[in-house]
Amino acid sequence: MPNNRSLYEKSQVFIPSGVNSPVRAFGAVGGTPVFMDKGKGPLIWDVNGKCYIDYVCSWGPLILGHANEQVTEAIFEAARNGATFGAPTERELEMAQLLVDSFGSIQKVRLVSSGTEATMSAIRVARGYTGRKKIIKFEGCYHGHVDSLLVKAGSGALTFGQPSSAGIPEAVTADTIVLSFGDFQALEDIFTKHGDELAAVIIEPIAGNMNLIKPPTDYLKLMRKLCDHSGTILIFDEVMTGFRVGLEGAQGLFDVQPDLTTLGKVIGGGLPMGAFGGRADIMDKLAPEGPVYQAGTLSGNPVAVAAGLATLRQVLSPGFFNSVSRFTKKLADGLTQAGKKSGIKLSSQAIGSMFGVYFSETFPQSFSESVSTDQKAFKQFFHEMLEHGVYLAPSSFEAGFTSITHGQEELDKTVFAAQKALKKIAQS
Repeated sequence: MPNNRSLYEKSQVFIPSGVNSPVRAFGAVGGTPVFMDKGKGPLIWDVNGKCYIDYVCSWGPLILGHANEQVTEAIFEAARNGATFGAPTERELEMAQLLVDSFGSIQKVRLVSSGTEATMSAIRVARGYTGRKKIIKFEGCYHGHVDSLLVKAGSGALTFGQPSSAGIPEAVTADTIVLSFGDFQALEDIFTKHGDELAAVIIEPIAGNMNLIKPPTDYLKLMRKLCDHSGTILIFDEVMTGFRVGLEGAQGLFDVQPDLTTLGKVIGGGLPMGAFGGRADIMDKLAPEGPVYQAGTLSGNPVAVAAGLATLRQVLSPGFFNSVSRFTKKLADGLTQAGKKSGIKLSSQAIGSMFGVYFSETFPQSFSESVSTDQKAFKQFFHEMLEHGVYLAPSSFEAGFTSITHGQEELDKTVFAAQKALKKIAQS
């Protein structure tokens, strides 16, 4: 019988590092990756038959839990009628209208096949609309593996064009400016210096890739004001936060409307799908009506759209979001209390159905603060929780996710496991 170790060893022969997305390799925590076999509701089982409470939820999409019956039936029905056409379908119109109706900032939307494709396309149309080249991103905000966005900041307030991945020429990132997340003065200074050269600002309005980090009060409103003054396109990357932190994403929580929004994860119901949309005058720059080219063979794939529609109709039902948010808040509170009882410096917070766990007394406010949390303690915590049947993201820089299927039993088991894990860490 195959097991986690044997599968991982064999996978490394045929797949780079044995995985098809880097964080799955457990490089940040050590040990052997867990190979999953099946899932139902809040639970997943690995190939060894061990059961875990899942707080990764496929990195966000599975807000309904695993193998939701309505989503599964929608997938089967769509697939029976044909997996792909490369031509328009009525379901694409239904999805577009649902997204436009859900987000006040979106007047027109185009479907794509991933979050990376959505952010790449949003940057391109922003440059095409403004006729400018420079863009701003923020340290610790991940927008997919787009060449011009795989840039990290140096020790100063900003960095021009320093790629954080091999294979990206410096010329590709020469017009990318990186600022520290939450730094008001750096933001104002760069607009003063380069405002008339800036095509776009792209940001995760709530960061989920340096753990879960909220922006400072009025930071996004200042960004909106500066973009308005300079004619710069404001892009909110809500691939992770869309339908996760609120029914209108982070923009609804903070009452700030971007010019463009990128979406993904939840909107595909577990299948590959993304979207980008916003002001009609910007979106109308896309081909064939406009000069900005963007295309995709599987864009609006009927099976993915069917899964997404079946998911969103449940998410938008009365009481759904309040219920999943209440559970997530109880989970964060329970983990925080477990930390206090153990004497370990641990804090946890929830925003909608996302949560963060930090081995520090307070919530990090920036990438540098997130990096300075106790990484050794997190690694121990991760493996102890895994041993007790709780599957967390294998990195201290990833937010956690819950689903509507997580309930009191999962909450009690998770908090109990955390108490035991933290007690062991305190004694080590």
